[in-house]
Amino acid sequence: MSRIASVFQKPGHKALIPYITTGYPSLEATLQAVPLLAQSGADIVELGIPFSDPLADGVTIQESSQQALKNGVTPEVCLDIAGKLREKTGVPLVFMTYFNLVLNYGLDSFCRDCTRVGVDGLIIPDLPPDEGAPLECAARERELDMIYLLSPTSTSERIRLVAEKSSGFIYLVSVAGVTGTRNSLPLNIETFIKKVRRIARQPLCVGFGISTPEQARQVSGLADGVIVGSKLIQLMKSDPTLNSLQIFTQELRRSI
Repeated sequence: MSRIASVFQKPGHKALIPYITTGYPSLEATLQAVPLLAQSGADIVELGIPFSDPLADGVTIQESSQQALKNGVTPEVCLDIAGKLREKTGVPLVFMTYFNLVLNYGLDSFCRDCTRVGVDGLIIPDLPPDEGAPLECAARERELDMIYLLSPTSTSERIRLVAEKSSGFIYLVSVAGVTGTRNSLPLNIETFIKKVRRIARQPLCVGFGISTPEQARQVSGLADGVIVGSKLIQLMKSDPTLNSLQIFTQELRRSI
């Protein structure tokens, strides 16, 4: 059983999955933030590898990616950081990035190096499941979970395909749009989760737009996990001490 799968084996436990951009606002901040998130109740940490054209991301994460790129963050740097984090914490680590970066690195080489440094899974938002076989094969060989995304507009056919191919968990995008904080959850979120649940057997985790403990509580009543990103990036920017990040993560943990 993978480290990611083991998170969902605890009866009644809901997974808290924070996202941060590797190297934002600095590499040192990433090295400090991830163990802090784990200590504050995070079950899995999603590490973004910065990309120049992050189509699935809203303004907050786009800006964090641009700053990380200015800081000299590359996939090689992210792998190095992941290796250092693995020495500090046992929490599962998932890379979120875009397919062009992985392709340029080399599919086999990237998966090999992810396993070497202790990364547990991959989320590639712009890789459709019907085109993912080469990376899936490389990931499976290295015992990496491939986590695909579904949105409220996904057809039953697409849900079945993702259910066949995803491992670890399935990432449910709460809205048809980009990441970012939002004042309320979409009205159709319960219907969407139930639709996927009828087909898929993997744990379902919901992200995009979750930015308050109350929203996290609502989602955790329907899904198996909650993914929070943009709000955490904002807190890291506004409070370099990371005290606000710690407090907010603890509030999220209590709420779910």
